Amino acid sequence: MKIRSITFFINPLSQDFNSYIQKLGHFAQNLKKSFESSGIEVQTLRLSTQPFPLILEELGNKENLDWIINLENSAKTYGFDYLSVGPALISHPFSYELIPQILMNTRNVFTSAFIADQSHGISLFALSECSKIIVQSAAFEPGGFANLRFSALANVNPQGPFFPGSFHNSAKPNGFSIAVEAADEVINVFSNATSLLQARDLLLQNLENHAQKIEQILVKYSTAIDLEFFGFDFSVAPFPVDSCSLGNAMEILGISALGNHGSLAAAAFLADTLDRGKWKRVGFNGLMLPLLEDSRLAKRSIDQTLKVKDLLMYSAVCGTGLDTIPISGDIQAEAIYALLMDIAALSARLRKPLTARLMPIPGKKAGDLTDFNFEFFKNGRILEVEASSLSNLLINKNEKIDLQPRKI
Repeated sequence: MKIRSITFFINPLSQDFNSYIQKLGHFAQNLKKSFESSGIEVQTLRLSTQPFPLILEELGNKENLDWIINLENSAKTYGFDYLSVGPALISHPFSYELIPQILMNTRNVFTSAFIADQSHGISLFALSECSKIIVQSAAFEPGGFANLRFSALANVNPQGPFFPGSFHNSAKPNGFSIAVEAADEVINVFSNATSLLQARDLLLQNLENHAQKIEQILVKYSTAIDLEFFGFDFSVAPFPVDSCSLGNAMEILGISALGNHGSLAAAAFLADTLDRGKWKRVGFNGLMLPLLEDSRLAKRSIDQTLKVKDLLMYSAVCGTGLDTIPISGDIQAEAIYALLMDIAALSARLRKPLTARLMPIPGKKAGDLTDFNFEFFKNGRILEVEASSLSNLLINKNEKIDLQPRKI
């Protein structure tokens, strides 16, 4: 198990912020060293702000993005690897058109955009804008990498540590959350268990022990700086090797190949196990299935047993949505719109947070293999998005759809 990220939530408009971020960077580095001296690797330190349209509104200049570039530089100076400036908001329509500028003018800044929230329901305007953002951003960096820093959000809550959907609720104090990479723990437990009940009990015991160990270290730092610990996101993120693959863990339960029948049950079992964990919770705490970041998922895409519709279906019982999904570089925004609409509808009806991080790959078409040279990706097959342009009532961009959660 590793800590994928310690994500710090800050308000960059607070008084004496320049001196504060320097102090925060010093604290973060010391905390990281303390974890590592206890045998817990920390991969990244990250900063997350309140949604950028709220900052622009307070600054009184909706077009001035210089503060983002300045904050990216400050974050790097004080030892933070990545920065999230939060999502575009349905209540602030102008913010969607600024996202391509943010992605184009930064390298370590992540952002996102809501397509549905509890106040506005599903926004057809936001669906259209996010679809265009994804298509446009594919050309900003080689291999379509700019879309790695963007996701569409449906009913996602603040203070979650995983990027790109991370953002701060500035009504809360400054604080931090911890994102966990623990797919290797799942594999170790499932490989040695003799029953599903034993697998569940052992995994919960292991993860709860890790949480307690981390919290014991945090106690030493509780008075060092005025920060609230918001909690853990045990979405047991994978790494692109089979020894740290959630796809592998699910197949160990008895599925011949992820994507075949039985996969949904395996996903539900693992997600249900995480639901039972007794730790301070924030973010998703669900099954994370990022295709390009998981070696077995990537392999099943090559084998053509795993498709976009499969991953969307698993999101209904467990997951964080669609993540790092390679799609055709010449895909039309209208097809992405249809897929995002499904994500938004699923989120609304099930009352659960979901995200979509889709990556059109320039020069590639559905069925082609990716050729990334990136240590955090495993190459897979470009998946087909089985959609074409919608028509009539489903594309009325001025409309918002209120879907009530299903009552049983």
